[in-house]
Amino acid sequence: MSNAAIAENRAGSLRGATLPKWSPWAIAAGSIVVAIAVSLAAGFESKIQWGLLSGLIFLIATYVIAMRVEGRRQAKDRIATGLVWVAFLVALVPLVSLVWTTISRGVKVLDVYFLSHSMGIVADSQPGGGIYHAIIGSLEQVGLATVIAAPVGVLTAIYLVEYGRGKLSRAITFFVDVMTGIPSIVAGLFILSLMLIFDMQPFGFAGSLALAILMMPVVVRSTEEMLKLVPNELREASLALGVPKWRTILKVVLPTSIGGITTGVMLAIARIAGETAPVLLLVFGNRFINNNPFEGAQQSLPLYIYQQYAQSAGANAAYDRAWAASLTLIAFVMILNLVARGIARWKAPKSGR
Repeated sequence: MSNAAIAENRAGSLRGATLPKWSPWAIAAGSIVVAIAVSLAAGFESKIQWGLLSGLIFLIATYVIAMRVEGRRQAKDRIATGLVWVAFLVALVPLVSLVWTTISRGVKVLDVYFLSHSMGIVADSQPGGGIYHAIIGSLEQVGLATVIAAPVGVLTAIYLVEYGRGKLSRAITFFVDVMTGIPSIVAGLFILSLMLIFDMQPFGFAGSLALAILMMPVVVRSTEEMLKLVPNELREASLALGVPKWRTILKVVLPTSIGGITTGVMLAIARIAGETAPVLLLVFGNRFINNNPFEGAQQSLPLYIYQQYAQSAGANAAYDRAWAASLTLIAFVMILNLVARGIARWKAPKSGR
């Protein structure tokens, strides 16, 4: 026997027996077949039951087969990997189901007419109408909230990272943490109490104020983390050249972290775009187009969805409009997330040449 053959035999004996790469797929296919057979025999008709049983059989079969072939240690490793995959699939099922249901039901009335007309004098039980007034209201309310919350949030984060020391910094951090978990209805009630004090009627800007309260802590936290990622060597190099600290922040720190800050702001916008409770309290909704957010009631997409679904009892037209508006809102949030990812990739530091 040649030296190469002897070395190969020794390597094989040290490595031990291993399952082929296709074994997880084969075990998964077998688990699905067995689960369907058992479910049919037991009278289970739900596909969810079939899936859960398939996952359980897959984990048991993987552990038994791996332990007999590879040993207990590798079997534990494979069962941990299998648990990760099963958990991933279980989490994926409701997401796929939600997207599929929204698309299949939302495309029924989603067209150019639906996007370019308001409800006007169309009754909720009648077909027709659209969401143009809701799109205008959402864009104005979310835009005004962003104009208010983004600068305040970014400046607060700059203070906490670059200047904040002592009790004031700790107090601000504590209140930001508290505001991060505040329910949206509480922000709406706070603005509503101010409106009652000053005897003001519902208008779009009031909803923007409540949305800004919800947006600020998200912007502060995301911006703070991005600023902490900027190496201190860059700050020290700028300060060593005699550049003032405010100019160092403006010319060095912020340009370095602008991609992450922009991404955080975009994700904060996506977070408030679907809020319904504060808009319901402060904006009231409007069947007609109102381009002025500082006067009179307005509509928004989340509020429109709620109102149409609430009126959908015995009215298929309102039900279809609610799903079409939901699909539009999901598309809007998805576009914001894609833009945030694109900006993050565009502004990410280049590695290598």
